[in-house]
Amino acid sequence: MRYFIGNWKMFGVPKSVNILNKINSYYSRDKNRNKYRVVITPPYTLIESYSRHFKNKRVTIGAQNCYQKEHFSSNTAAISPYMLKSVGANYTLVGHSDNRGEGDTDPMLKDKVRYAIKNNLKVVFCIGENKIEKKNKKTLSVLKKQLTRVLEKKFDKNKLIIAYEPIWSIGTGKIPLAKELKKTTIYIKKILKEIFKKDSPPVLYGGSVDGSNVEMFKEIKEIDGFLIGGASKTSKKFIDIIKNYYR
Repeated sequence: MRYFIGNWKMFGVPKSVNILNKINSYYSRDKNRNKYRVVITPPYTLIESYSRHFKNKRVTIGAQNCYQKEHFSSNTAAISPYMLKSVGANYTLVGHSDNRGEGDTDPMLKDKVRYAIKNNLKVVFCIGENKIEKKNKKTLSVLKKQLTRVLEKKFDKNKLIIAYEPIWSIGTGKIPLAKELKKTTIYIKKILKEIFKKDSPPVLYGGSVDGSNVEMFKEIKEIDGFLIGGASKTSKKFIDIIKNYYR
């Protein structure tokens, strides 16, 4: 099963649902539709109305983050996994570089993953190295740390998806070389197998994915799908990625 997950970031108002309607209608009639899943993570403000709208349709709605406490607490503006699940979210991103940059630490991320899984959300756990780490050939050691400091064998691996997003690639148009990306993805899966003592959860790639470069990624069989940023905000660009992947 492949995943095409759209991260809207700070974008979207109620009428932006039209973008998703077009994606849903393409997905419903695509002959390859049983080979993949589409998940969109709009801002918190839209989760309830969108998840209701797509309840019996093919597009699944998720959140972009969650707070590191399970239920209710006195943290102003915080949204817990329990609250997300109660308004219809089925997935949540955790550990996106934007949030790490704003102060998310490994212990916080571990709690987010733990409580999200406990509340029956599927977690898309984001990892990735920055430009300096890449330049100093630290990519693999950085990724290993990000995985082993947060994930535990007791977490339900069926509720986990890993998204490798090199920070230097997000929104820059720069993407890793195919052979580099293949090597990195194989390494991530090896670390995941060590953690979970069995098969690895799916591993996605994210960072400047678009309709013109997605064919290159198709060659890398180890990649189980994509976390898509900018290109998920228009139905045409998002659909082009899926179309060209299965061309």
